Amino acid sequence: MDKKKQDTEALSKNEKTTKVDNSGETVKNAPQGDRSNEEQMMRRQSAPRPTIEDEARKLYQMQQAKAMMGQGRDALGAMDGFKALAQVIGREQVQKANLTLNRYKEGKANLELKIVENEQWYKKRHWEQMRDAKHDVQPASAWLFNSIANKHADAMDNFPSPNILPREEGDKGEAEMLTSIIPVILDQNDFEETYSDVQNYKLKTGAGVYGVFWDKSKLNGLGDISIQKIDLINLFWESGIMDIQKSRNVFHVELMDNDVLLGAYPQLQGKLGQATMDVTKYIYDDKVDTTNKSIVVDWYYKKNLNGKTVLHYCKYVNDEVLFATENDPNFAERGWYDHGLYPFVVDPLFRIEGTIAGFGYIDVGKDAQAYIDRGNQAIMMNMLSNAKPRHFIRDDGEVNEEEYADLTKDFIHVKGTLGQDSILPVQGKPLNNVYVQVVKDKIDELKETTGNRDVSTGGTTGGVTAASGLAALQEAGSKLSRDNNKGSYRAFRKIINLVIELIRQFYDMPRCFRIMGENGAARFVQYSNAGIQPQFQGNDLGMDMGFRLPLFDIEVTAQKQSPYSKMSQNELALQFFGAGFFNPQIADQALACLDMMDFDRKHFIMQKIAQNGGMYQMMMQMQQQMMMLAQMVDQARGSNIAEQLMAQFGGGAPVAPIDGGAPAKVDETEALGGDDKGESSHTKKARQRVAESTSPT
Repeated sequence: MDKKKQDTEALSKNEKTTKVDNSGETVKNAPQGDRSNEEQMMRRQSAPRPTIEDEARKLYQMQQAKAMMGQGRDALGAMDGFKALAQVIGREQVQKANLTLNRYKEGKANLELKIVENEQWYKKRHWEQMRDAKHDVQPASAWLFNSIANKHADAMDNFPSPNILPREEGDKGEAEMLTSIIPVILDQNDFEETYSDVQNYKLKTGAGVYGVFWDKSKLNGLGDISIQKIDLINLFWESGIMDIQKSRNVFHVELMDNDVLLGAYPQLQGKLGQATMDVTKYIYDDKVDTTNKSIVVDWYYKKNLNGKTVLHYCKYVNDEVLFATENDPNFAERGWYDHGLYPFVVDPLFRIEGTIAGFGYIDVGKDAQAYIDRGNQAIMMNMLSNAKPRHFIRDDGEVNEEEYADLTKDFIHVKGTLGQDSILPVQGKPLNNVYVQVVKDKIDELKETTGNRDVSTGGTTGGVTAASGLAALQEAGSKLSRDNNKGSYRAFRKIINLVIELIRQFYDMPRCFRIMGENGAARFVQYSNAGIQPQFQGNDLGMDMGFRLPLFDIEVTAQKQSPYSKMSQNELALQFFGAGFFNPQIADQALACLDMMDFDRKHFIMQKIAQNGGMYQMMMQMQQQMMMLAQMVDQARGSNIAEQLMAQFGGGAPVAPIDGGAPAKVDETEALGGDDKGESSHTKKARQRVAESTSPT
């Protein structure tokens, strides 16, 4: 008992001498007096600080543990039986979702078949898709491929760039920051490569799809926006709709290695077997192994809660739920993304009714391409038959056929008499030119139907050689490409809208960006979502005005243009310069002329001219004021300062200054104008009394 009492007293004494400094660290055996601020500052600076990687790793672990707790699991991934029974999304709900997924798959079976066939046409393996693929001669010309390649080049020549515009004056600063940082986010996602892949896929299959997600694994667990290309074969939606946002459910499936899944989700041990559904596969040139893989399903669905559309999300493998927002209290009412939209943007080429996907240039031109290759096949076979003669040989003939066919043999043995009819050459039939012309007409048909005329690729027809004439023909021939690019710009606008909403939801911590300032100078800025969060509007006449959500409009312009477009724009600028549009003296006339014109960035040019005109007017007013002051000085001193300024303003020869005499010194002149030198004290006091008598105080 005595020993226990001593231990208790020692522990109590130790607690009394234990303090916690301002940095949150425990300081044992601290003296009774408080530490000074200098000592505390030195202690905080000398203490080891966690690195950015440590903080990110800690944040990621907290998020993972939080996600598992929301799924009814502990920090080690073990499932709590009572919480499993209370889950909203469980095995039964996943099985119903699989039935819906299989129904969606049956609805797009024809589309998947067309996508696989079109890929073979794009690779010039289309003879395998044609019925008469038994001949050895199978020419595969690239007229259709060339058309797609040119359309893809037109799309990349007009790579889009976003310009964020505010809807209210107070959001102008946030709009300018978003305009600067969103291109940086796109570059970090290699969006140019993604845009190129989606455009190529769109031209082949008739529609391209982007996925705009929040990837929490980026930046060492801090998370960032991810923009990906989505294959239509792996995306499933409700049949009969033309807008993916109207689908009741959207599924995205992906094959993943079983060992990767087990490493990320240990609870899947012993539950990964054969896939529960069959995903359509491309016909690969190389051998692609899809064994020991499982299908991971991302299931998105919408619910209406309290008049608001909430987007929910569930990830599962077979019948095992990996994550579900409805099972997590943090997302049960809020949903997965605050914007409430499916994170997929569809960019169709040629729309058709009843589906979100359209049809592409392979669907338009593969019929003409098939007849071109079949015609070339007939021409090539006729050419080969005439180039390599064949012969008739009698059965009772005595000519050695092997020696006759071997051109290296100088002698051919014959038994008996050699008659004229022993061997007769087969007379070849030359092909009529009409068949060659039919093939040429089919080539022209393919060019015409796909909008890939010679002028679009820089060729000349009809004797047009002038640069202006070629430019006019190219401008008229690129109407289809401009129309396709406008459709891509509409999809790009939706992508940027999703990016802004993800910034609004997840950019809680400031992030550093390197942006390009004026004149190409690099600037380093920090940005968070604080300025675009819902803002309280206060009370007006005792009424709560609620919250205001900053909204923005998105203007899409071409970031990269063709060399001809750049040249024409530079020539337009030189024409403006030659016409004197940048002369501030005629700013009003230039603005009136520009108001009747239409070209890219016209408002930017008009703003610059208006600013220069305003600065010129201010300068003229300052010159007039300077002239008035100079004239007053000249009258007082007899100088010619006004004449000198006039010569400088008018650009004339400099004028020699005239000395108007030295002014009276300040220290020798009193306030009443009298000279301080030689003045008696009586006179000075008399003037002082007169001055005081006239003062109102």
